[in-house]
Amino acid sequence: MTPAFEQDVVKAIECLRNIEREWEGRASIMKLKDADYNWRQMEWWGFYFEWLCFPNLRNAGFEIPGEQFASTVFDARRSINWDLKAHAIKTHSHKAILNDVSATKASIKLHGSHGIMIAVCDVTYNDINRTFQTWHTALKGGHSPYEIGRINRTSVSRYRKTHASLVEIIFVELTSGNIDRLSTYRQGRNSNGQPRPHKYMIDIDDLPDDCFLTLRF
Repeated sequence: MTPAFEQDVVKAIECLRNIEREWEGRASIMKLKDADYNWRQMEWWGFYFEWLCFPNLRNAGFEIPGEQFASTVFDARRSINWDLKAHAIKTHSHKAILNDVSATKASIKLHGSHGIMIAVCDVTYNDINRTFQTWHTALKGGHSPYEIGRINRTSVSRYRKTHASLVEIIFVELTSGNIDRLSTYRQGRNSNGQPRPHKYMIDIDDLPDDCFLTLRF
């Protein structure tokens, strides 16, 4: 691990050690709404993690957001750029989609490495009667165009996560020496029909011991 990565992780652990760890869906979404920060998103818990981290990271000397490469803006930067992600423990796959391939490579080339903070959470799907989903839809003022399209296709919507418990934060370092171990994720197309850039994908169960540190709660 590079000194820059280790220095950033030390600072991040100092400021994130005591953040809120139990995230109740409705209360969390209302906090995001009051802050006008991604409160309409179905995966609210990932954005709630970001929202909790940002003021603490600023206090530890991180810039929010980080640097921009083409159209990609990273979440934070101190010595290196950082992406913040959230991942559920109880899933069949522990692969997490990261950011744009070319932007990540450019960040590594500029700083020598690139960091990922992954919030690993135990999530609850307690919405059998869709009451949480109905509440969130009403709060948003109705269905989005995407949801309307799904309904018209008679596609079944996934159950919403109603609660998340933060178990650990994994800090992963990507370098020119390990980036080629990652697989890539082919996205669909933008609304204008143009293909979206490929993103990296990381398998949390297959991280080399020398590329990550962990903050457990």
